[in-house]
Amino acid sequence: MDSLTQIVLGAAIGEAALGKKVGNKAMLYGAIAGTIPDLDVISRYFVDTVTALEWHRGFTHSILFSIVFGLLFGWLVSLWEKRASWKQWSLFWFLCFVTHPLLDAHTTWGTQLFWPFDLRLAYKNIFVIDPLYTLPFLVFLILALRRKRDDPKRRKLNNLGLYISSGYLLLTLLLKGITFLKFENALAAQNIAYTEIETKPAPLQSILWTANVETEDAFLIGYYSLFDSQAINFGSHPKNHGLLGDLAENDKVQRLIQLTNGFYTITKTDGNLYFNDLRFGTLSVNPDNQQYVFSFLLKGDKENLTITENQKKPEDAKKILAELWQRIKGN
Repeated sequence: MDSLTQIVLGAAIGEAALGKKVGNKAMLYGAIAGTIPDLDVISRYFVDTVTALEWHRGFTHSILFSIVFGLLFGWLVSLWEKRASWKQWSLFWFLCFVTHPLLDAHTTWGTQLFWPFDLRLAYKNIFVIDPLYTLPFLVFLILALRRKRDDPKRRKLNNLGLYISSGYLLLTLLLKGITFLKFENALAAQNIAYTEIETKPAPLQSILWTANVETEDAFLIGYYSLFDSQAINFGSHPKNHGLLGDLAENDKVQRLIQLTNGFYTITKTDGNLYFNDLRFGTLSVNPDNQQYVFSFLLKGDKENLTITENQKKPEDAKKILAELWQRIKGN
C-alpha cells in the first residue's frame, strides 16, 4: 500500500499495543515502523532494474524481518523508554512490522512474507492506493489522538478505525469473488477458450475491476463495473514472445518473466524492443489500449543486455483518472 496508509496502520497498531502505557509516543513509533519496510526502494540506486524489482517487498516484508528487527528495535527503544518492558516493546515493533506486509499481500504486487522462500503472496483485492480504505482509518486515528491516553474512548476510536478498515478489506475480497464470476460468465458467453484468468480492482477504488485472461496467442484485458448493464468487452494483446529471439535465454529476461508470472507481452516500436508487465494493466481503461503501466526497454544482445523501466508522465495519470471516473459509472 501507499506510504500514508502504512503510516496510519502502523500508528493504529502502535496505539492498540502500547497506547495505554506510553500515550502518543505509541502512535509516533508505530508510524515510523509503518514506513521502515518500504525503505527497500532505496535499492534501485545501487542495483540494476531487475534486481531492484526482485528485492522490492522481499526481505523487509517478511516474517523473519519482523521477528529479528522487532527484537532489535524493541531492545533499543527500551533503553530510554522505561514505561514498557523490553518484551512489550519487542512485541510492539513486531506487530507494527508484520502488519505492513500482511496488508501489502492484498495488492497486485504482493509480498515475500515467507522470505527466503521464493513465494510471493498477492491476493489482488485492493489497489495500492484506495481512499475508501485509508481516509476513514485516518479520521478515527486523529480522533483517538485528541483524547488522553487513559480516556477509554481513545482506545474505542482507534479500534473502530481498525475494524472499519479491516471490514472494507473483507468487502473487497467479496467483490473480487463476485466480479470474477462475472468475467468467467462473459468468457463462456463469448465462447472464449482460455488457460488462466487474474482479476484485480482498477485504480483508487473497488467498484471497477479488470481481468487479464491468457489465451494461446494473446492476453485479453476486460473491465467490469458493478454499475455495468452491457456485456464485457475484451481487448486483445498479442503475446509476441517470439520477438525476444535469443534474448529469451538471458538471465535478466528470465527473471522478469518469473516476476510477471508469465503475464507479459513483447512489442516493437521504432526499432526498440519492449517487455510489458501485464499484471498492472494499461494506462487507460480502454481494453484495447497498448500503453502499459510497467514497460521495460530491452537494449543490447543476449550477452550484454540493459533493461530500463519506462518512466510515467504526469499527463498519463490525469488521462487515466478522467477515464476512470467515466468508466466506474457503468457502460
